[in-house]
Amino acid sequence: MIQPHGLILAGGRATRMGGGDKGRLLLGNRSLIARVIATLAPQVDRLALNANGDATRWSDLRLPVLPDTAPDHPGPLAGVLAGLDWAAGLGCPHIVTAAADTPFLPPDLVPRLLAAAGPSGLALAATQEGAKTWPQPTFGLWPTALRDDLRAALATGTRKILHWTDRHDPGLAVFATTPWDPFFNVNTPEDLVRAEAMA
Repeated sequence: MIQPHGLILAGGRATRMGGGDKGRLLLGNRSLIARVIATLAPQVDRLALNANGDATRWSDLRLPVLPDTAPDHPGPLAGVLAGLDWAAGLGCPHIVTAAADTPFLPPDLVPRLLAAAGPSGLALAATQEGAKTWPQPTFGLWPTALRDDLRAALATGTRKILHWTDRHDPGLAVFATTPWDPFFNVNTPEDLVRAEAMA
């Protein structure tokens, strides 16, 4: 199987953090996004960043910067679509996505998503707490074959990831939450304090 390309989703507005690029926040001596890159890059063939606004602010990362192609920044699905179009242009049949503000990303995210792929080729990460399974929809394996379906869904107002993925019978790669949640994301200053304690 062709190794997926990777896409880091950094297109949000970080309103709960007061704006700016959350991925640039420091955790210890490294930024959140540097930690994500260090974990995801070895698992994929190529890596790109989904971000809006002035792309030159990311030039130090030496990654392709893919802005949303859907108007009005409709959320992470628009970033996924930008990544799917990029990968399709390079002849890659799928991408794996991860959020820029998740410093404890699993080092086996990609192989486990590939193993969990559903009939459409789609898979989402999930966590389990007791008998309950919680999808982590910004961490997924996305086939480029579904990009036109996603484009049409965005054009007709679909915004929530699970509203779209549920139509395509995704597989789930379930990860443990001990000793911590590997998909813990930094949304608020309080979350950053928690992440510092976890690190």
